[in-house]
Amino acid sequence: MERSVRLKSFELVARDINDADVELLHALSISVGWPHRPKDWDFLRRVGRGLVAVDGIGRVFGSAMWFPHGDDFATIGVVITTPRAQAQGGGRWLMEQVLEQCGDRNLALNATHAAYPLYVSLGFTTEAIVYMRQGEVPQTLSTMPALDGELQAQSMDGLEEITALDARAFGTNRERLLALLSAGATICTLSRGGEIVGYSMRREFGRGHVIGPIVARNDEDAVHLTAVHLRDLSGRFVRVDTREKDGMFAEFLQQSGLGVAETVTTMSKGRRFLNRETGESWIYGLAGHALS
Repeated sequence: MERSVRLKSFELVARDINDADVELLHALSISVGWPHRPKDWDFLRRVGRGLVAVDGIGRVFGSAMWFPHGDDFATIGVVITTPRAQAQGGGRWLMEQVLEQCGDRNLALNATHAAYPLYVSLGFTTEAIVYMRQGEVPQTLSTMPALDGELQAQSMDGLEEITALDARAFGTNRERLLALLSAGATICTLSRGGEIVGYSMRREFGRGHVIGPIVARNDEDAVHLTAVHLRDLSGRFVRVDTREKDGMFAEFLQQSGLGVAETVTTMSKGRRFLNRETGESWIYGLAGHALS
């Protein structure tokens, strides 16, 4: 059933995001400077659920999506409103409907600076900062630590062990997301003693490529799982989203031409989202701001 809201001089109706023209969604993301291509929107709609706010003649004024991982957890993302709709409460209106759809699930999101006050008012709490690192990869990478283990290309047929490793690092099984990501990704694993201890994916996104997820037990492993992709992308535009502020991994990204372009804030509602344990697997590189 459609829901509507009157924002001073105009009325908006909420509709399923799958009913929206992808070119209108692309225009919406361009209007706020986000890099999503039409095919990136198509992928997000396959992975998640969401709403768009449209006016009486079908123009899109906002979007909000959520991505279920199991029955008790979801991430929220691609929350975009035009300045006109945002100033009149359109973002809150969309978020309230998404929260209703999510039900009792525990939630996490990555908040832009502009949206942060809205999420605080909706009961989300701050957990960490995400550093969006991007740039053109140089021809030669900086010196790296010795490799401890064996790097191998991974096919879609071997996702079971990767999925189990990812669930330990992420805190929730996201089997469906990883399967969809892998269909268009290059995957690498790191093994020691016959056990997969880390993995990474790269895929086309926005202006170039994104490397993520990157799951590893330490900075050294994360460096190698990232470098294996960067070597194939010299001179290309690459993005890595990470919560690592400093240390070997962050320094390696900086030296590889990936400077910090902006930051967002990881927030949660319900149970705490990030629970890092020394020596255990950790999400060094996000699958994406919306997918986390």
